[in-house]
Amino acid sequence: MPLSHHDQVNLLKDILSSQEADCCGSVAEYQQLERLIKSLLVNTDVDSKVKSLLQDVYQYSQNGINSRDTEGHIELHRGQLAQWVNDIGQFT
Repeated sequence: MPLSHHDQVNLLKDILSSQEADCCGSVAEYQQLERLIKSLLVNTDVDSKVKSLLQDVYQYSQNGINSRDTEGHIELHRGQLAQWVNDIGQFT
């Protein structure tokens, strides 16, 4: 059974929150972020304000996949991670 867009958004927030709190992540998490974001971007039920924010998170995930220092990448974006989670939560 596929995830609803609400479930996808909650999973997205969970991954971002976990990375922000633990300051670590894996390539698999960044790939999961990519898949979630791609799915949400084509979903017509998702608010357009969230979609513009998802573009930033998508870029973050792309850079994370290609980063040689995932902890440093997360540390560099730690403030943004918390803000993204907060902002996404306001639209869901």
